[in-house]
Amino acid sequence: MKSEADTDDQLRRILTETKVIALIGASAKPERPSHGVMRFLQQRGYRVIPVNPGLAGQTLNGERVYAQLADIPEAARGMVDMVDVFRNSADALTAAREAIAIGARTVWMQLGVINETAAEEVRAAGIDIVMDRCPAIEIPRLFGGRHD
Repeated sequence: MKSEADTDDQLRRILTETKVIALIGASAKPERPSHGVMRFLQQRGYRVIPVNPGLAGQTLNGERVYAQLADIPEAARGMVDMVDVFRNSADALTAAREAIAIGARTVWMQLGVINETAAEEVRAAGIDIVMDRCPAIEIPRLFGGRHD
């Protein structure tokens, strides 16, 4: 059973194996952290699919926005590797359950997002969980200026 990724080796593995990320809470506002993280991840070669019910059907950073994870065509084919959660801690449980339902390999909760109930459900489903971290901070820390 996979557990919380709390070592640098585990984080490196997750970030190396991940190719497609669904970002829940994506914002069209450039000043919002989710917008900047989406762009950062795209610049590092990840495909980032934005999820935001208020923007569904629009295009954000070159990607179509979906209302929920289940609406993403790649999710139906088991091709979403990571779900990056830019929601408050209380809302993280719903996001975690949606990530489990689509078969994501990792649920990543952003800085300040901690939900132990969600983490327990994610672990029980055999999925990696990362809480209270940001990939835009971890990638440069773990890989330096490059990320393959």
